[in-house]
Amino acid sequence: MATALGAPAFDAPPPQEPSRKSLARRAGVLYLIGCLPAPFVLVYVPGRLFVAGDPTATADRIRASAGLLHLAMASELVSCLTLIVAAFALYRLVRDVDRQLAVATAVLMWIGVPIQLLNLANDGAVLMLTSSATYQSAFTKEQVDALAYLFYRVHAFGLQIAQVFWGLWLFPWGLAAMRSRFIPRWIGAAIIVTGIGYVMNSAVAISIPRLAATATPIGMAMAAGELAMINWLLFWGARDDQSQAVAAAH
Repeated sequence: MATALGAPAFDAPPPQEPSRKSLARRAGVLYLIGCLPAPFVLVYVPGRLFVAGDPTATADRIRASAGLLHLAMASELVSCLTLIVAAFALYRLVRDVDRQLAVATAVLMWIGVPIQLLNLANDGAVLMLTSSATYQSAFTKEQVDALAYLFYRVHAFGLQIAQVFWGLWLFPWGLAAMRSRFIPRWIGAAIIVTGIGYVMNSAVAISIPRLAATATPIGMAMAAGELAMINWLLFWGARDDQSQAVAAAH
Protein backbone atom coordinates (compact mmCIF):
# COMPACT_ATOMS: atom_id res chain seq x y z
CA MET A 1 0.00 0.00 0.00
CA ALA A 2 1.22 3.49 -0.77
CA THR A 3 0.58 6.83 0.85
CA ALA A 4 -1.06 9.73 -0.98
CA LEU A 5 2.41 10.90 -2.01
CA GLY A 6 3.26 7.55 -3.53
CA ALA A 7 5.75 6.50 -0.86
CA PRO A 8 5.27 3.08 0.69
CA ALA A 9 3.76 3.03 4.16
CA PHE A 10 5.14 0.78 6.83
CA ASP A 11 3.58 -0.27 10.08
CA ALA A 12 5.42 1.04 13.12
CA PRO A 13 7.38 -1.70 14.86
CA PRO A 14 5.91 -2.80 18.18
CA PRO A 15 7.59 -1.30 21.23
CA GLN A 16 10.40 -3.46 22.52
CA GLU A 17 9.75 -5.15 25.87
CA PRO A 18 12.35 -4.44 28.57
CA SER A 19 14.75 -7.30 29.17
CA ARG A 20 14.25 -9.58 32.14
CA LYS A 21 17.41 -8.17 33.69
CA SER A 22 16.09 -4.61 33.32
CA LEU A 23 12.74 -5.54 34.89
CA ALA A 24 14.54 -7.24 37.76
CA ARG A 25 16.70 -4.24 38.52
CA ARG A 26 13.77 -1.83 38.37
CA ALA A 27 11.89 -4.06 40.80
CA GLY A 28 14.98 -4.23 43.01
CA VAL A 29 15.34 -0.44 43.16
CA LEU A 30 11.67 0.06 44.05
CA TYR A 31 11.75 -2.81 46.53
CA LEU A 32 14.80 -1.26 48.23
CA ILE A 33 13.27 2.24 48.42
CA GLY A 34 10.07 0.79 49.87
CA CYS A 35 11.99 -1.09 52.58
CA LEU A 36 14.61 1.54 53.47
CA PRO A 37 12.43 3.56 55.89
CA ALA A 38 11.56 0.48 57.96
CA PRO A 39 14.49 0.56 60.46
CA PHE A 40 14.01 4.29 61.00
CA VAL A 41 10.21 4.13 61.41
CA LEU A 42 9.93 0.84 63.29
CA VAL A 43 13.06 0.91 65.48
CA TYR A 44 14.82 4.27 65.73
CA VAL A 45 11.86 6.63 66.17
CA PRO A 46 9.98 4.52 68.76
CA GLY A 47 13.25 4.07 70.63
CA ARG A 48 13.67 7.86 70.80
CA LEU A 49 10.06 8.81 71.58
CA PHE A 50 8.27 5.97 73.33
CA VAL A 51 8.61 5.28 77.07
CA ALA A 52 6.67 2.14 77.95
CA GLY A 53 4.11 2.70 80.70
CA ASP A 54 4.84 6.43 81.01
CA PRO A 55 2.43 8.68 79.04
CA THR A 56 3.93 11.91 80.40
CA ALA A 57 7.52 11.06 79.47
CA THR A 58 6.39 9.87 76.02
CA ALA A 59 4.34 13.03 75.36
CA ASP A 60 7.21 15.26 76.56
CA ARG A 61 9.64 13.52 74.22
CA ILE A 62 7.25 13.98 71.32
CA ARG A 63 6.86 17.69 72.11
CA ALA A 64 10.63 18.07 72.18
CA SER A 65 11.14 16.07 68.95
CA ALA A 66 8.00 16.70 66.91
CA GLY A 67 10.12 17.01 63.77
CA LEU A 68 11.29 13.43 64.23
CA LEU A 69 7.70 12.16 64.23
CA HIS A 70 6.90 14.32 61.17
CA LEU A 71 9.89 12.75 59.40
CA ALA A 72 8.73 9.26 60.34
CA MET A 73 5.29 9.99 58.88
CA ALA A 74 6.85 11.31 55.66
CA SER A 75 9.05 8.22 55.44
CA GLU A 76 6.05 5.92 55.81
CA LEU A 77 4.21 7.86 53.10
CA VAL A 78 7.14 7.54 50.68
CA SER A 79 7.41 3.83 51.47
CA CYS A 80 3.70 3.24 50.80
CA LEU A 81 3.69 5.14 47.51
CA THR A 82 6.83 3.33 46.36
CA LEU A 83 5.38 -0.09 47.19
CA ILE A 84 2.34 0.66 45.02
CA VAL A 85 4.66 0.99 42.02
CA ALA A 86 6.89 -1.88 43.20
CA ALA A 87 3.87 -4.19 43.06
CA PHE A 88 3.53 -3.45 39.33
CA ALA A 89 7.24 -4.10 38.81
CA LEU A 90 7.19 -7.44 40.62
CA TYR A 91 4.06 -8.44 38.72
CA ARG A 92 5.73 -7.74 35.38
CA LEU A 93 8.81 -9.67 36.43
CA VAL A 94 7.03 -12.96 37.19
CA ARG A 95 3.78 -12.78 35.19
CA ASP A 96 5.20 -15.18 32.57
CA VAL A 97 6.15 -17.61 35.32
CA ASP A 98 2.74 -17.87 36.99
CA ARG A 99 0.17 -15.14 36.40
CA GLN A 100 -1.95 -16.15 39.40
CA LEU A 101 1.01 -15.90 41.77
CA ALA A 102 1.98 -12.57 40.19
CA VAL A 103 -1.54 -11.19 40.72
CA ALA A 104 -1.68 -12.50 44.29
CA THR A 105 1.66 -10.82 45.06
CA ALA A 106 0.51 -7.43 43.78
CA VAL A 107 -2.95 -7.58 45.40
CA LEU A 108 -1.59 -8.51 48.83
CA MET A 109 0.97 -5.71 48.60
CA TRP A 110 -1.78 -3.23 47.76
CA ILE A 111 -4.02 -4.39 50.62
CA GLY A 112 -1.35 -3.50 53.16
CA VAL A 113 -0.80 0.01 51.76
CA PRO A 114 -4.17 1.62 52.67
CA ILE A 115 -3.98 0.06 56.14
CA GLN A 116 -0.64 1.73 56.69
CA LEU A 117 -1.77 5.05 55.20
CA LEU A 118 -4.91 5.21 57.34
CA ASN A 119 -2.81 4.30 60.35
CA LEU A 120 -0.79 7.49 59.86
CA ALA A 121 -3.83 9.39 61.15
CA ASN A 122 -2.96 8.12 64.63
CA ASP A 123 0.45 9.81 64.47
CA GLY A 124 -1.31 12.93 63.20
CA ALA A 125 -3.55 12.86 66.28
CA VAL A 126 -0.48 12.55 68.51
CA LEU A 127 1.05 15.65 66.94
CA MET A 128 -2.18 17.64 67.23
CA LEU A 129 -2.62 16.74 70.88
CA THR A 130 0.94 17.60 71.85
CA SER A 131 1.25 20.82 69.86
CA SER A 132 -2.16 22.51 69.83
CA ALA A 133 -3.12 24.98 72.55
CA THR A 134 -6.78 24.10 71.94
CA TYR A 135 -6.41 20.70 73.50
CA GLN A 136 -4.20 22.02 76.27
CA SER A 137 -7.01 24.33 77.35
CA ALA A 138 -9.78 21.74 77.00
CA PHE A 139 -8.02 18.98 78.96
CA THR A 140 -5.50 18.74 81.75
CA LYS A 141 -1.91 18.01 80.76
CA GLU A 142 -2.23 14.51 82.18
CA GLN A 143 -5.28 13.85 80.04
CA VAL A 144 -3.58 15.19 76.90
CA ASP A 145 -0.50 13.09 77.62
CA ALA A 146 -2.63 9.98 78.15
CA LEU A 147 -4.50 10.53 74.86
CA ALA A 148 -1.25 11.13 72.96
CA TYR A 149 0.19 7.95 74.46
CA LEU A 150 -2.96 6.03 73.47
CA PHE A 151 -2.85 7.20 69.84
CA TYR A 152 0.86 6.42 69.63
CA ARG A 153 0.16 2.91 70.88
CA VAL A 154 -2.73 2.52 68.41
CA HIS A 155 -0.35 3.48 65.60
CA ALA A 156 2.04 0.73 66.70
CA PHE A 157 -0.86 -1.73 66.78
CA GLY A 158 -1.90 -0.66 63.28
CA LEU A 159 1.60 -1.44 62.03
CA GLN A 160 1.24 -4.95 63.43
CA ILE A 161 -1.91 -5.40 61.34
CA ALA A 162 -0.17 -4.04 58.23
CA GLN A 163 2.76 -6.38 58.92
CA VAL A 164 0.44 -9.36 58.39
CA PHE A 165 0.14 -8.33 54.73
CA TRP A 166 3.86 -7.51 54.54
CA GLY A 167 4.30 -11.20 55.26
CA LEU A 168 1.42 -12.63 53.23
CA TRP A 169 2.52 -11.16 49.90
CA LEU A 170 5.92 -12.79 50.32
CA PHE A 171 4.37 -16.28 50.05
CA PRO A 172 3.22 -16.02 46.39
CA TRP A 173 6.27 -13.91 45.56
CA GLY A 174 8.61 -16.54 47.00
CA LEU A 175 6.79 -19.36 45.19
CA ALA A 176 6.98 -17.46 41.90
CA ALA A 177 10.70 -16.84 42.44
CA MET A 178 11.30 -20.55 43.11
CA ARG A 179 9.46 -21.53 39.91
CA SER A 180 11.05 -18.83 37.77
CA ARG A 181 14.39 -20.54 37.01
CA PHE A 182 15.95 -17.09 36.71
CA ILE A 183 16.08 -16.42 40.48
CA PRO A 184 17.90 -18.95 42.67
CA ARG A 185 15.46 -21.29 44.37
CA TRP A 186 17.09 -20.77 47.77
CA ILE A 187 16.30 -17.05 47.58
CA GLY A 188 12.64 -17.80 46.86
CA ALA A 189 12.59 -20.18 49.83
CA ALA A 190 14.24 -17.54 52.03
CA ILE A 191 11.55 -15.04 51.01
CA ILE A 192 8.85 -17.47 52.18
CA VAL A 193 10.68 -17.87 55.50
CA THR A 194 10.71 -14.07 55.81
CA GLY A 195 6.95 -13.99 55.23
CA ILE A 196 6.50 -16.56 58.00
CA GLY A 197 8.58 -14.36 60.30
CA TYR A 198 6.47 -11.26 59.65
CA VAL A 199 3.18 -13.08 60.17
CA MET A 200 4.53 -14.76 63.30
CA ASN A 201 5.65 -11.41 64.74
CA SER A 202 2.24 -9.88 64.18
CA ALA A 203 0.36 -12.88 65.52
CA VAL A 204 2.42 -12.90 68.72
CA ALA A 205 2.26 -9.11 69.21
CA ILE A 206 -1.52 -9.05 68.73
CA SER A 207 -2.53 -12.20 70.60
CA ILE A 208 0.28 -12.76 73.17
CA PRO A 209 1.90 -9.33 73.73
CA ARG A 210 4.02 -10.52 76.65
CA LEU A 211 5.98 -12.75 74.26
CA ALA A 212 6.55 -10.03 71.63
CA ALA A 213 10.01 -9.17 72.97
CA THR A 214 11.05 -12.80 72.46
CA ALA A 215 9.48 -13.23 69.03
CA THR A 216 10.74 -9.98 67.49
CA PRO A 217 14.47 -10.90 67.30
CA ILE A 218 13.55 -14.25 65.73
CA GLY A 219 11.36 -12.53 63.14
CA MET A 220 14.11 -10.01 62.37
CA ALA A 221 16.59 -12.83 61.77
CA MET A 222 14.12 -14.52 59.42
CA ALA A 223 13.86 -11.26 57.44
CA ALA A 224 17.32 -11.86 55.94
CA GLY A 225 15.59 -13.36 52.90
CA GLU A 226 14.45 -9.93 51.77
CA LEU A 227 18.03 -8.65 51.86
CA ALA A 228 19.13 -11.58 49.73
CA MET A 229 16.35 -10.94 47.21
CA ILE A 230 17.02 -7.20 46.95
CA ASN A 231 20.76 -7.79 46.48
CA TRP A 232 20.12 -10.38 43.78
CA LEU A 233 17.70 -8.16 41.86
CA LEU A 234 19.98 -5.11 42.07
CA PHE A 235 23.42 -6.57 41.44
CA TRP A 236 22.86 -9.77 39.47
CA GLY A 237 19.39 -9.37 38.02
CA ALA A 238 17.44 -12.11 36.30
CA ARG A 239 19.08 -14.45 33.86
CA ASP A 240 17.78 -13.45 30.42
CA ASP A 241 18.93 -16.63 28.73
CA GLN A 242 16.22 -18.70 30.45
CA SER A 243 13.35 -16.26 30.09
CA GLN A 244 11.99 -17.69 26.86
CA ALA A 245 12.24 -21.25 28.12
CA VAL A 246 10.25 -20.38 31.24
CA ALA A 247 7.56 -18.61 29.23
CA ALA A 248 7.27 -21.55 26.85
CA ALA A 249 7.06 -24.04 29.73
CA HIS A 250 4.08 -22.20 31.20
